[in-house]
Amino acid sequence: MISLARWCFTHRKRVIAAWLLALIVVLGVSQKVGSDFNSNFNLPNTDSQAAVSLLTKNFPAASGEGDQVVLQATHGSTIRTASVRTAVTAALAKVARVPGVEVVTSPYSAAGGAQISRDGTVAFATVTWNKTAAKVTDADAKNLIAAAESADSAAVHVSLSGQSISSEEGSGPGLSVAVGVIAAFIILFIVFGGAALAALLPLLTAVLALLIGTSAIGLLTHAFDVASVSSDLAILIGLGVGVDYGLFIISRHRSGVKAGLSYEDAAAQAVNTSGRTVLFAGLTVCIALLGQFALGISFLYGLSISSAIAVALTMATSLTFLPAMLGFLGPRVLSRRERAALAATGTQSGDATGFWLRWARFIEARKVLVALGSLGIVVAIALPIFGLRLGSSDASTDPSSSTTHQAYAALSAGFGPGLTGPLELVGQVSTPADTAAFDRLLTTAAHTPGVAAVTPLITSPNGKVVLATVYPSTSPQDKQTIALVNDLRHDLIPRAQAGTSLNVHVGGVTATDIDFSRVLSQKLPLFIVVVVLLAFVLLMAVFRSLLIPLVAAVMNLLSVGAALGALNAVFNWGWGGSIIGLSGKGPIDAFIPVLLFSVLFGLSMDYEVYLVSRIQEEWQHLRRPGGRDATLTGGYAARRNHRAIVNGQAKSGRIICAAAIIMVLVFGSFLLNGSRLLQEFGFGLGFAVLVDALVIRSVLVPAIMHLIGPRDWALPRWLDRVLPNLSIEAADQSTDTPTPQHPVAVS
Repeated sequence: MISLARWCFTHRKRVIAAWLLALIVVLGVSQKVGSDFNSNFNLPNTDSQAAVSLLTKNFPAASGEGDQVVLQATHGSTIRTASVRTAVTAALAKVARVPGVEVVTSPYSAAGGAQISRDGTVAFATVTWNKTAAKVTDADAKNLIAAAESADSAAVHVSLSGQSISSEEGSGPGLSVAVGVIAAFIILFIVFGGAALAALLPLLTAVLALLIGTSAIGLLTHAFDVASVSSDLAILIGLGVGVDYGLFIISRHRSGVKAGLSYEDAAAQAVNTSGRTVLFAGLTVCIALLGQFALGISFLYGLSISSAIAVALTMATSLTFLPAMLGFLGPRVLSRRERAALAATGTQSGDATGFWLRWARFIEARKVLVALGSLGIVVAIALPIFGLRLGSSDASTDPSSSTTHQAYAALSAGFGPGLTGPLELVGQVSTPADTAAFDRLLTTAAHTPGVAAVTPLITSPNGKVVLATVYPSTSPQDKQTIALVNDLRHDLIPRAQAGTSLNVHVGGVTATDIDFSRVLSQKLPLFIVVVVLLAFVLLMAVFRSLLIPLVAAVMNLLSVGAALGALNAVFNWGWGGSIIGLSGKGPIDAFIPVLLFSVLFGLSMDYEVYLVSRIQEEWQHLRRPGGRDATLTGGYAARRNHRAIVNGQAKSGRIICAAAIIMVLVFGSFLLNGSRLLQEFGFGLGFAVLVDALVIRSVLVPAIMHLIGPRDWALPRWLDRVLPNLSIEAADQSTDTPTPQHPVAVS
C-alpha cells in the first residue's frame, strides 16, 4: 500500500491522466453504443414462471405486457356521453398504431362490455404489447402515454397503469444526488476546518468513479439483463461509500501533515492505514453484493454486479486518484487558519482531546450501564422485524401526482381495488374433458370468497392452452390476495385437475410478486449465514482475535435488524410515513432486505475496522517496554486494554460520526425521489448507518470491549498459525519519524 501511495503521489500527472482517459473512453463508447436495460424476470421452478412459459410457447399474443388506459368521466359526463366516446375512440385508435402494440380492447367493443363501471363514470381499455414488460422501452411507454392522453379533456380524465408505465414514470436520482452532494460538502467543510478544496476532493473522487461506473453499467446491459433501477441504486451506494472513503483517507493525511510529516509521507501513511480500511471494507461490500448470485434469482444479478462495480470503482479512485490529487493539493489540504496555526506553533500532537475523549472515558466508567442501555435501544428498534412483510407495493403507494396512482384510484372507485392486480389462470389441455374441467374451475372460482369477477376462457391458436383472468376483490398488496392465490393453488386447482390431464398454473404480475417474496424468504437465511461467516473469518485474520470478530458479527446483525425493523414500521405499518412524504403504506419490496444486508454488512464493517484498528494501534503502542506480550492477564494488561479503547475511540469517534452523518444525509436525500423502491433503500441504509455509527460503534462496541478486557486480543495459537496475516493498520517504518517538509504557506 505504501508503494502504491508513493507512486501515485509522485506520478500524479500520469494517474490523473489515466483516470480522465478512462472516463473519456468509457463515456464515449457508452454514448455511442447506448444502453439496453432489461428487467427480465425469471423465477425457475415456480408456478407463475410455469404460466409464463406456457403462454410464451403456445399463446404469444397473450404473453405480452398488458397495460390499461383508464378513463374517468368528470363534470356530470359519463363514459357513454357522445363527446367523450368520440375523443376516447380517436385516442385508442392512436394507441393501436403505437409500434409494438398488439391488441387494444376498447370498452365500447363487444369484448369490452364489462370494462365500464355500473355508474358509467369509469372505464378502461386493455393494451397488449407484442413483447414482455422487460422489452417495452421507456420510449415505447412514452408513445403509449402520449397517444392515450390525447383524449384527456375537461369531460374525461385519462390515466394509465401497468408495469411499463410504472417503469417509465419512475424519476431518476438527479435531485436526490444534488441534495446529497451539497449536504455532504457542508459536513466535509466543517470536519476539515473550512478547507474547501479538501472538502471537495472526496466528492470529486466519488463523482469520477460513478461517471465511469454508470457508463460501464450501461455497456453491461448488452451482455445480460440489468434492470434500469440498477444504475440508481449504484449511484446511491457509490456516492455514500465514496465520500466516506475519501473522508477516512484525507482526515488521516491531514493529521499526518499537522504532525510534521511531508506531504508525500502523510499521503503514504494515510493510504497505508486508512486506505487499508477502505480496501477491506470495499472488498467486503463487493463480496456480499456478488454473493447474491448464490440465490439463483436472475433479477438480482444485474442489481448486485452494478452496485459492486460502483463500490469497486470508488474504492479504486480513493486508493489511487485521491493520493495523486493530494500531491497537487499540497498545503491547501489545510485551511488558511490551520496553515497559519501550524506555521506559528509547529507540529501538533495527535493525542485525543475534547468531547470524544470525555465521551470515551464516560463509557469506560459506566460500561455495564452503557452496554445494557444501548443494547436495549437497538433491540427495541429492531422489534418490528418480527412483523416484517415482504411483497410488492401496488400503485396506491405511488406519488399522488403520478398517472399510475390516479389510474389505481379511478379503477378502485369504479371496479374495486382487485382490478389493478388480476391473476391469470393458465391451463394446459389435451382433451375436451380438460377444457370442460377448466371451465368448471372458473365457475367455482367465480363463487369463491375474495374473487370479484372471472372472465370467460380463451383458447390459444394451437388449442393446447386455455386462459382466463381472475379479478380479486382486494388490492395486489393485500394479505387476502395472497390467501386467494394460495387457495387457488392448493385447493381449487387440485380438485379441478383430479381425474384429468389438465395442468393449471396461476400467473400474472401479482402471482409473480408473491412467488418472488416466497423464494427470497426461503433463501435469505442461508445467504446471511454465508456472509456473516466470511466476515468473521476475515476479521479474525485482520485483528488476530476471536472475540472481536464475534462481537462484530453480532453487532452487524443488530444493525441490519434495526434497519429492517424501522423500515417495516414506517413503510408497512405507516408509522411517521406522512412526515417523510410517503403516499401510502404497503409491504417491503422483496429484494430490499437482500440488498440492504449486502451493503450494510460492508458499511458496518467499515466503521468496525476503522474503530478497532485505531484501538489496536493504541494497544500495540502501549506495549510495556521490555515486557512480555504473551500474557493477557494481570492488572497492567487490563489498564492497557482500557486505555487503548479510550484513546482509540477518542481518535476515531469524530471521523466515524462525521462519516455517518454524511451517509445519513446522502441516503436520506433519496426520500425526495418519487420511487418507493429508492425511498425504501435510502431510508433503510440511512437509518441503519445512524444506529450503527452513533449507537453501536460509538457506545455499545467500546463498552463490550471494556467488559471483555484484555481477552479482546486473545487467539488460540493453533488458529494463529493457520490464519493468514491481513494487517489493516500496517506500520509505515518510513514515516515513524517526521520528515521535514517545506514551510507551510499561509496565503
